[in-house]
Amino acid sequence: MSGRRGLGAPWRRRRPLRTRLALAASAAVALVAVGVCTAAFVIIRYAMGHQLELNLTQSATLVMQQNRGEGPSVVAGECRYLAAPACSQIVPADPAADPSRPYLLPVTDATREVAAGRHAAYYSEFTLHGRPARMLTQHFRDGMAVQVALRADTVEKGVRQAAWMLTAVGGAGVLLAAALGYWVSRTGLAPVARLTAAAERIAATRDAGHRIELPAGPPGREDELTRLAASFNTMLGELEQSVTAQRRLVADASHELRTPLTALRTNAELLARADRLTEAQRDRASAALGRQLREVTTLVNDLIELARDEEPQPLVEEVRPAALLEHAAAAAREHWPAIAFTVRTDARAAADSVPGVPARLARLLSNLLDNAAKFSPPGGPVEAELTAPPGALEITVRDHGPGIAAEDLPHVFDRFYRARAARTLPGSGLGLAMARQIARAHRAELTAERAPGGGALFRLRFPR
Repeated sequence: MSGRRGLGAPWRRRRPLRTRLALAASAAVALVAVGVCTAAFVIIRYAMGHQLELNLTQSATLVMQQNRGEGPSVVAGECRYLAAPACSQIVPADPAADPSRPYLLPVTDATREVAAGRHAAYYSEFTLHGRPARMLTQHFRDGMAVQVALRADTVEKGVRQAAWMLTAVGGAGVLLAAALGYWVSRTGLAPVARLTAAAERIAATRDAGHRIELPAGPPGREDELTRLAASFNTMLGELEQSVTAQRRLVADASHELRTPLTALRTNAELLARADRLTEAQRDRASAALGRQLREVTTLVNDLIELARDEEPQPLVEEVRPAALLEHAAAAAREHWPAIAFTVRTDARAAADSVPGVPARLARLLSNLLDNAAKFSPPGGPVEAELTAPPGALEITVRDHGPGIAAEDLPHVFDRFYRARAARTLPGSGLGLAMARQIARAHRAELTAERAPGGGALFRLRFPR
């Protein structure tokens, strides 16, 4: 069995799925058709044979009723014709009592046993005048048996005709099964064919905007292939968004890098002719070159950080947000000495911790505090607060600057997006995008809103 399976498996793997499905459906329907025809043949043959035996039983009963006082003899012998009554004869248990006229039907030792009452009635088959016949031997009275026979060629002919008719019906059923199998495979695999065509088209054109048409129907009652096509469309949508975001990232990054790289080249060329510059001009060009190098380095590092989807698991540890917020605020005070940073920590949240990468979470908080300080007026406050609402730990950072315009609110976390009011300020537009990515990598939620009374409010929520 295993050898046959091993030989058949490569053949099945080489066949297309449509061919295998058509063969499977055809084989299933063909087996049913052949099984039904076989069962019908068996039933017809049994019914016709049983009817012949019933006729023999009725004929034997009639002979016994009409010849109760008769001795051994041939009662009727014209059964060579189909319309004639059954051939019948009475046979004694003792061969010495046989009549002088020879018997028409064959008499055997079993016949004498039935006449003597030592053997049950039985049916037998023999040839009568060159025709097949069936005979019933039955006990008549003490020491006597009665034998009746009928031609059986009509039954055999009917059985043969039924066999030919059922064979034709079975063959037609097999052909119909093949046609149905092909139709089922073609219709059932049509969505798969569309999936294949869509995948091949996307691979050839690299256009993820193609979609598979779904059949109209009530929602929630789709079949498996329709749901597969819908899932494939969803995957294509995600792929299209990913490709679009990747292209936009490359375009935005090239745009953002063009200006500092141009400035770097200008200052480098200027410093190459340092012998023509005064000392003050050289110092100014060197300072500008160093500042631009730091900006490009920061931008490249930010792009590398944004390319990371998840945090390395070996670096994850339990981090206390309270200590991390204090450390980030202390660093922000050194970087923004003109801004008043205040930190408030709820006593219930002071000792709580969350799993995360400390350096990445510190970068997230630093970005939020730097963004708040950037938009705060000189001497303005930036307020950070750690609270413990039910089921979460929450950090809020608020500034008292101009706030976020309504048209800018949906885009504040987009890469390289800079509001109109921020285009004159330093930065690359990646800080908040990086903050949200770090938050999502830590299963946290970062949102932005307009603070009551003015300013912007950023809310970072860690689930318990």
